[in-house]
Amino acid sequence: MNNHEPGWLDKPRNVTRIVYTLYAICVLLLIADLLYTKHVHFAFEGWFGFFPLVGFAAYLFIVMSAKLLRRLIARPEDYYERKQRGGSNDA
Repeated sequence: MNNHEPGWLDKPRNVTRIVYTLYAICVLLLIADLLYTKHVHFAFEGWFGFFPLVGFAAYLFIVMSAKLLRRLIARPEDYYERKQRGGSNDA
């Protein structure tokens, strides 16, 4: 008998609200990029949306390199079980 009610994040409507709120915050921050004077070291730092683009590129780099790294160092699902049974130690 489980009368556990779902949490507020279990309701798709609330998750959708959070996603749209994050989208709105991103758009507002991008618009705010137009509203202040930048004191830059290099000319390209003054371009509209430069830092959001660099941040997104860094995010993509981290995610893609993590996927590649996972392929390089991943072990089979039963890696430790085979080791305990006396199976081969190779991956």
